[in-house]
Amino acid sequence: MKKMLSGAAVAALGVAFVSEAAATEWNASVWGKRRAFTEHVEKLAELVSEKTDGEFTINVSYGGLSKPRENLDGIEIGAFEIAQFCAGYHRDKNRAITVLELPFLGVNNLEEEVAVSHAVYDHPAVAEEMAQWNARILMTSPMPQYNLVGTGDPRDNLAAFEGMRVRATGGLGKAFEAVGGVPTSVPATEAFNAMESGVVDTVAFAQHAHLSFGTINEADWWTANLNPGTVNCPVVANIDAYEALSPEHREALDSSIDEAIAHYLANYAGLLEQWDGVLEEKGVQKVMIDDAVIEEFRTKAADPIREQWIADMSAQGLPAQDLYDLVQTTLTQQRGGN
Repeated sequence: MKKMLSGAAVAALGVAFVSEAAATEWNASVWGKRRAFTEHVEKLAELVSEKTDGEFTINVSYGGLSKPRENLDGIEIGAFEIAQFCAGYHRDKNRAITVLELPFLGVNNLEEEVAVSHAVYDHPAVAEEMAQWNARILMTSPMPQYNLVGTGDPRDNLAAFEGMRVRATGGLGKAFEAVGGVPTSVPATEAFNAMESGVVDTVAFAQHAHLSFGTINEADWWTANLNPGTVNCPVVANIDAYEALSPEHREALDSSIDEAIAHYLANYAGLLEQWDGVLEEKGVQKVMIDDAVIEEFRTKAADPIREQWIADMSAQGLPAQDLYDLVQTTLTQQRGGN
């Protein structure tokens, strides 16, 4: 009888071990709070769980696992399995994808932003550079063109940008610097305090971030059409963790990416529809910049910064011209051109 019970116990333990081995639990490191910028990560977690009947779960942590600027480092050492980061936070670590942060690239909407980002992510040079950090890019976090909020009189011409202290990272920071601005790259989570305390005069964000981080609450005005560019923020997975997934779980993850992006785009569209109402509610003036001012800004910022980026990255051994050309050909294809 004891032998029979012992055998049953062993069998039960065996079943339990198999069940435990089949389960996969990942952690995802993001920051701030749940918002439009993180909806695709949340949707990815939801879809993966649904497709695996709860056997594959992704726990999304808002700042509990890492600081925003350290997410890529956390991925490298396997501190967590998924992370979101922005290229401008550490341009030396992700040089190739900074092509997507060049000012005035000509991207008109979020669908185009997804197309150009994923085309660049698929380039071998990008995959190779990310692999140095044990990172595999899963998807982008598409954001519309950034615009400024500020206090006092609207800064609606280039003379007003002279000496302007602006929270702007990456290529956007360089664009404002080209016309006399003084960029600072404080993390998004610190932007409100920087604005409230007067460390910066203006903050460049997409609409969701002005809402989520409270900068809209400090603002007197918002530039509706300056549109100098945006930042690029991939969602990556730890390569070791990804390769350790069972075929079924890997398929569940891979097949959920397009669905997660579609959810993100639909959610963001709803936010954009409400934006004018938000400005009115908060008493923020909507400023339209003259076309001549925008063209002057583009002339001073776009071409010189692009050419300098191509020269610098080429000197570092990256196929910079190829990456820039890839962005432009992808835009043409996305618009149905030849």
